[in-house]
Amino acid sequence: MKCPYSGAATAEPLVIDPMVRDLDGETERLVAAGPVVPVDLLGVPAWSVTRHAVARDLLLDPRLVKDLNEWRLWREGVVTRDWPLITMIDAGRSMFTVDGADHRRLRTKTAQALTPRRIEAIREDIVAFTRELLDAMEEAGRDGSPVDMKAVFAQPLPMRVVCLLLDVPEGSQPWLADGYKRFFSMLTPHEERLEILETFDRWYLDLIRERKAHPGDDLLSALIHSEEGGEPLTEDEVLGNLKALVAAGHETTIDLITSATRALLNHPDQLELVRAGKVPWEAVVEETLRWDPANSHLLMRFPTEDLAVGGTVIPKGDGVVMSYRAINRDPEQHGADADRFDVTRRLPIRHMAFGHGPHICPGAALSRLEAAIALPALFERFPRMRPAVPDEEIRNLPVMTQNDLVAFPVFLA
Repeated sequence: MKCPYSGAATAEPLVIDPMVRDLDGETERLVAAGPVVPVDLLGVPAWSVTRHAVARDLLLDPRLVKDLNEWRLWREGVVTRDWPLITMIDAGRSMFTVDGADHRRLRTKTAQALTPRRIEAIREDIVAFTRELLDAMEEAGRDGSPVDMKAVFAQPLPMRVVCLLLDVPEGSQPWLADGYKRFFSMLTPHEERLEILETFDRWYLDLIRERKAHPGDDLLSALIHSEEGGEPLTEDEVLGNLKALVAAGHETTIDLITSATRALLNHPDQLELVRAGKVPWEAVVEETLRWDPANSHLLMRFPTEDLAVGGTVIPKGDGVVMSYRAINRDPEQHGADADRFDVTRRLPIRHMAFGHGPHICPGAALSRLEAAIALPALFERFPRMRPAVPDEEIRNLPVMTQNDLVAFPVFLA
């Protein structure tokens, strides 16, 4: 075939499966295909980056930007608002969608709101939420039936935490969680996904305006009323940052807690090392982030000029995807056994689960704290916990960009 990027002959692009039916196989194929791989995203061509060193260099390169208007296929009208993945890229103005001085200003405002002090101040709340949800798990499994630990424990915990930080009413949490689940699912019709976004926008704007009029000691009030780091955020900028913080602030941690539990139960010898105190829980968290990260593919960046990387020239204006699951299994970075879960890897593990460079995830410390509290408590409460179904029966949700399970049923005793 002819390459859709430059006109040169190339191999057939690797199709990224929107239904996520074989994530391990897809990751293996991406790693085997090379550092920079042509891929197909629901009929749209792009480049997937699969190597740690290449990703590190690109994520620090100011010539690779988030500005949608730099995307050739968008400018030419080949990709429109009808493309099902456009809402993953065109998500409104926020620190996640701009670069340079604009990004520094928006990120500085967020950093001033999401401080280490604010995160540490809710540690005991996270402990209390964890205890309550473990009680709910115990009650659900009292009759000996399987319990979906994702639905009962891993999913509600991060949503409670992010809503606590924002001072969002508890009654709104199930509605928010369901909305994000439907938004990310590739089974949701595109028009419905756009309607979900509009509903979120209206709800968040009401919350922003209420908090602007009546500020409190919460993350949203701090984001709105921050006086340092340049001009105050506009209402649209607060909205964009808020939507992204809620989405990233709970989805990433759901996947981290679920994936770590699954990995440990499937590697009982390693679980025993952790229980015996021979391996710290920090190693479990970091190895899970490396081996089974929440973000499989992060869409999308665009070069403002031709970029020669990984033996390939990515032409100006093409779409570039960071395939973090493949990047974190790069044998050149993590050794010949990079595709193996191993909690005995030497710390620190130089993974990219939270990205790299200016756009590195601002909520990484919060996600790590939640996992560091939740995982030891879970395995201490249920020392005989075991999978309720063979691992090959576990399925991913049809979320192309996320490593998100449908369910993870366990027996508690």
